[in-house]
Amino acid sequence: MQNTGINELVTTDGFLLLDPSLKPIYINRKAMEILCYPQRPEAHQRIDAFLSDKISMTLFSTRASQAPILVSEFLSGRRRYQCRAYRVDSPGNGKTLGSVAVLLERASVDGFSLGLVSEKFRLTSREQEVLRHLLLGRTTKEIATGMEISPHTVKAFLRMIMLKMGVSTRSAILGKAFTARDGHRMMGR
Repeated sequence: MQNTGINELVTTDGFLLLDPSLKPIYINRKAMEILCYPQRPEAHQRIDAFLSDKISMTLFSTRASQAPILVSEFLSGRRRYQCRAYRVDSPGNGKTLGSVAVLLERASVDGFSLGLVSEKFRLTSREQEVLRHLLLGRTTKEIATGMEISPHTVKAFLRMIMLKMGVSTRSAILGKAFTARDGHRMMGR
């Protein structure tokens, strides 16, 4: 059996590691292709500055007087990508320095578009996370464990989602989400 070096592995996913100020520490080749498509840096422009700009414009949504929020989906050319972030804490001199690992995965054509549904019903990032767990068929307790919050907090998020969607049950949330997604597809988006 032949050993394959880590540099020889082919991946379709992009990966970035951002420092606490959301500047890139590491970015793999695929993430660079995804984020830069179809542009290339100008001759006078440094690649790190170009990538920092592309990352902040593509991956983060900013609203007045709020910290940047990582988007759940974005387009690169005609391809839709899902964006997932993971906090990477490393102890340093008694303080916790929080870097952020970001995974960029190409969304399947038939996949559920959580971003579109979230946009339609104006769901917050935490409400989107609860909906994502709900779509996977998880119970309130399982959602709480996965999000590291109490079951009461999950129930509060579910009530907010129900209010925004105009429904009164968990199954109605799912029905409304799939209806919204299918209606969006029918409009050719």
